[in-house]
Amino acid sequence: MKLTATMQVTVDGVAQGNGGAHPDLDPGFERGGWALPLFDSESTTHVEQRCLKADAFLFGRRTYDFFASTWGTIDDMVKSTIGQAFNTRPKYVASTTLTDPGWGPATVVADAAAVRELKAAPGGELQVHGSIALVRWLLENDLVDELELLVFPVVVGEGTRLFPDAGPDHALDLVESRTFPKGVVLQVYRPAGRPQYAPVAG
Repeated sequence: MKLTATMQVTVDGVAQGNGGAHPDLDPGFERGGWALPLFDSESTTHVEQRCLKADAFLFGRRTYDFFASTWGTIDDMVKSTIGQAFNTRPKYVASTTLTDPGWGPATVVADAAAVRELKAAPGGELQVHGSIALVRWLLENDLVDELELLVFPVVVGEGTRLFPDAGPDHALDLVESRTFPKGVVLQVYRPAGRPQYAPVAG
């Protein structure tokens, strides 16, 4: 399966709290909810269609627990297009502590070797949505085949960014871009090894 990661980020790279402020998941972070006002019918349809293309989903532990309590529980969300995809496709949870995932069908994967096995299995797409720490880890282990960024036209000014201040470097090939009516920009990249750097002057 091709592993694709879809992340919603601000212009300053923040990926935290796109759907709203959550006192348990994001204590002290008061600028959540920056994505929802900027969605329109076209960008919403895009996200729905992306989810429908998934053969399976891979989540980090925190995102899995949160989605289980929302997309897996709240009636309107369960019945939505995205909710139907999340609830019916196989789900995998990256965790070294979870033993009994309650939001089925779900399987725990504990390390990079297990993710590589999933990628080697027949099928179309293994999708990651959200899960900042997981996407960072997947990129560090060269497990991401495509990275889709939905860049929202807002600077939040604080919060957890997708890419850490000190982390591995990546060259990326842009394979698709699109702008939605409210200014959200879709950017789809494929990892392309290490970047090339200009020589030091002098």
